[in-house]
Amino acid sequence: MALEHLLFPLCSAMYLVTLLGNTAIVAVSVLDVHLHTPMYFFLGNLSILDICYTSTFVPLMLVHLLSAQKTISFIGCAIQMCLSLSTGSTECLLLAIMAYDRYLAICQPLRYPVLMSHRLCLLLAGAAWVLCLFKSVTETIITMRLPFCSHLVSHFTCEILAVLKLACSDTSVSEVLLLVGAILLLPVPLAFICLSYMLILATILRVPSAAGRRKAFSTCSAHLAVVLLFYGTVIFMYMKPKSKEASISDEVFTVLYAVVTPMLNPVIYSLRNKEVKEAARKVWGRRRTSK
Repeated sequence: MALEHLLFPLCSAMYLVTLLGNTAIVAVSVLDVHLHTPMYFFLGNLSILDICYTSTFVPLMLVHLLSAQKTISFIGCAIQMCLSLSTGSTECLLLAIMAYDRYLAICQPLRYPVLMSHRLCLLLAGAAWVLCLFKSVTETIITMRLPFCSHLVSHFTCEILAVLKLACSDTSVSEVLLLVGAILLLPVPLAFICLSYMLILATILRVPSAAGRRKAFSTCSAHLAVVLLFYGTVIFMYMKPKSKEASISDEVFTVLYAVVTPMLNPVIYSLRNKEVKEAARKVWGRRRTSK
């Protein structure tokens, strides 16, 4: 109980920072016309995803930290499972799309406005949201139709692997779907991201200005740090050998990619960006002037 009382203010503070940081990014990206570009369009989508992704876990987790009865309804469990799968999967694809956008901007600067048009931005983002939602709904329905031997989930969320451990019947169909989805959404996009950044780094090395190279390298390293944090924890969760008993490490890694990563994304991707800072000052200045 003492540990739970310690975790409550910590998780509450991280959740509040996540909401404020990502909401600020979305607001600034919408209100400042100078940020109506593909890069900030995708950053806005990422911030919305982070808010949705974290909100599927943290509010109920905070309630359970202070409650003696840690329960959730069957429908609530299915909704939480579906939303967490959908938002997490969409973020995997969006990170790859963002890497492709940066590749075009740095390696194909003259053709960038044509290659990354507003229509293509909408198509890429919309396809990622819709396809991952369809995939997650399918996986959730198949999983929740299984007969369960117990109603006690050895996890603080309705995480699909934890729920599958409760099944009395064969779970091979669900496991195959998860494996196929994990391969398509983890190694494939990650390899695409690595390839994009290898080409970006090769282009940066040819930049004559030392200051320009340092700035570009700093941006790439920050992006790759978050990519490795997010993909590393998810790959560990979904591609490690299955065990019958719940592991403490499972919950730790779930907290890591469900709470910590969305909290850090605004700082690493956007709040350190001079354009975003300048846009935030303009928006705040207009608000104070209007008052």
